[in-house]
Amino acid sequence: MKKKDITQMAFRDLYPLYIQKVERKGHSQSEVNQIIYWLTGYNDQLLSEQIETGATLANFFQNAPHINENTALIKGSIFGIHVENIQDPLVQEIRYLDKLIDELAHNKTMEQILRSEIS
Repeated sequence: MKKKDITQMAFRDLYPLYIQKVERKGHSQSEVNQIIYWLTGYNDQLLSEQIETGATLANFFQNAPHINENTALIKGSIFGIHVENIQDPLVQEIRYLDKLIDELAHNKTMEQILRSEIS
C-alpha cells in the first residue's frame, strides 16, 4: 500500500478533525483559529477562502501570509517525530500545526502554545 503524501491532503478535511480533537477536551474552534492565525498569519476571511477552495496543505502553507518567526521555539514530538528535526520545511510547518493543536488538546495555556514572552 502506497503511503499518502500529507502535503496533498485538503486542509478542509483536516480542519474539522482539529476542532473535534480540542472540543473533546473542552476547547473551541476559536482557539484552533487563534493557533492557525498565529502560525500562518491567516485571518477569518483568508482562512475561510482556503477551506472553501479546498487548498491542499502544501498550498495552505505556501499561500500563508506570514509564517510566525517563533516557530523555532516549537519543540517536542508529534506522531513520534521531533518537529525540530524535520528536514522538509513544508512538512515541518504541517507538523508544527499538529503539535500546537495537540498542546491545546493537552490543556496547555494559550500563552505557552503561542510561545508568548509572558512569564
